[in-house]
Amino acid sequence: MSIKKIICIIALSVGLQQVYAQDSTLLSKLDDSMQVDKKTSYVTGTFKAIYIVNMQTVEGEGKGMLNFEIQHRFGEINGPTGGSYNLYGLDNATLRLGLDYGITNRLTVGVGRSSYLKTFDGYLKYKVLRQTADNNSMPVTVSAIAYAAVYTQKSPDDSFLNIGNRTAYSAQLLIARKFNRNISIQLAPTYLHYNLVATKQDKNDVFAIGAGARIKFTKRMSIEAEYNYLPDGQIVSQKTHNSFSFGWGIETGGHVFQLVFSNSQSMSQTQYVAQSIHGVDQSTGDWGDGNIYFGFNISRAFNVNRPKPKSPGGN
Repeated sequence: MSIKKIICIIALSVGLQQVYAQDSTLLSKLDDSMQVDKKTSYVTGTFKAIYIVNMQTVEGEGKGMLNFEIQHRFGEINGPTGGSYNLYGLDNATLRLGLDYGITNRLTVGVGRSSYLKTFDGYLKYKVLRQTADNNSMPVTVSAIAYAAVYTQKSPDDSFLNIGNRTAYSAQLLIARKFNRNISIQLAPTYLHYNLVATKQDKNDVFAIGAGARIKFTKRMSIEAEYNYLPDGQIVSQKTHNSFSFGWGIETGGHVFQLVFSNSQSMSQTQYVAQSIHGVDQSTGDWGDGNIYFGFNISRAFNVNRPKPKSPGGN
């Protein structure tokens, strides 16, 4: 073989290597661009409503969606104000009406009014993190909520209180995971602040932790339960009972209907988690003594931001 042929073979081999390297680089860039453009898939429907029972969930309303919430609790089934004389609580009732609106798909604002102590409340909730569905890069959904409530009921022993004394605040970090289409669990570290407490021994700043779960057993039915634990030594002037509630949820088209049993008559988190307002009794009772409140939650969502259909003329 001549030297010229050898040189030609070497030159051809180097050229082919360069072409292959360029093709590999282009393919690599194309693959990278496809990876970048690939959209992340997020878990939806961790819970089917804004509330587990009394406790809020990580869920919020979508942008332009308005939720109308009805929360109703009858009187205690047994206990001092229950029994057959009051038809096991049906003669007495507490009602909360609420509106929740999605400012964005991750930011929700809500207001409400409860007949219990004639309480007004409001909150802001933002979905900080979302559980991913494909590669499990984010294993949980996390929402942060800031809440305030003021009670306006008058009584002889607290008539001197101004609106600031009657106001309480809370902040929660809601951490939830949907394990599969049937099981979801949530933890809720909770901070509460009371502008006025009953005694100097009671804490103005209170810490608690809540836990809740949803188990779906048919296509449209589920069982929900929640428990709020208040560590000892924070509220000492009143006997407190940890709030425990469970419900039977039924999805009916645009409605979510839930039958509820709870030892909490109030539906305001500053009241059922820990009540330390001057002159107001603790709003939770003892399950063993029959201090159980039967009731229901109903939520109905409306799209108030639906675009108007165009007229035939195009105007």
